[in-house]
Amino acid sequence: MTSESPLTAGLGLSALRGATLAEVDAAAALQHRTDRKYLLPLDRACLFVDRLADSHHVLDLAGRRTTSYLSTYFDTEQLGAWRAHVQRRRRRWKVRTRLYAEDGLCRVEVKTKDGRGATVKHAVRVPAHAYGRLDGSAAGFVDEVLRQSDIPVTTAALAPAAEVRYVRAALADLDHGTRVTLDGLLTCHHGDRTAALDPGHVLVETKGGIRAAPADRLLLRLGARPVSVSKYIVGRALLTPGLPDNDVRRLARAHFTTAAIPAPLLERTPAA
Repeated sequence: MTSESPLTAGLGLSALRGATLAEVDAAAALQHRTDRKYLLPLDRACLFVDRLADSHHVLDLAGRRTTSYLSTYFDTEQLGAWRAHVQRRRRRWKVRTRLYAEDGLCRVEVKTKDGRGATVKHAVRVPAHAYGRLDGSAAGFVDEVLRQSDIPVTTAALAPAAEVRYVRAALADLDHGTRVTLDGLLTCHHGDRTAALDPGHVLVETKGGIRAAPADRLLLRLGARPVSVSKYIVGRALLTPGLPDNDVRRLARAHFTTAAIPAPLLERTPAA
């Protein structure tokens, strides 16, 4: 088994039963889902993980129980995706490239909302060196998804708007087809500025159906309440002077700082 990451140790992930990526995807791929998010202090998140041990497995990749994520988000010059989210428009969308750093895997992803408010995620794999770009077949994929979702935006109007970095642990209830992710060491970068989540907190996200899952009910018993928060939306709100003040900025100021200078996320270059 590989050495434990700080997040693995801090959350007590080694005590959970492991599951392969194939097992998790077979039981809980959840491309069409309802997401609920919570900000938890690390000690309470550890208690949450402990109480899920009987029902959930942790994604285990050859002994590694966390993965470093890099996500570049794309937006229009007028920040159309950002504004659609904070204004709670029905036609919300996000476009990003995502790199799973240790594995050198990269995907282009488009997230939209359906008529009932559930998240629909579309994704296609691309070479690792294509991270941070939308060109060729990736541009065609994004354009087609946005067109089918009746979103009047094309890749020609999009440019990199922010990069979000974090370390993720993924848990899955293989019997009920629901998932939980826990993200720590979260930073957002735009130009020469950085915003960072308080390292004593993790962002917990449950992914399942419209009805609350057992993990959501457990979080409520632990005193957590759902929050409307998006990594890109919060980071860009903090890093861009003059954006409209709103609940997102107030939440961000309570848990994020723009003064931190994060340590490098990676100790080595991702595999090609």
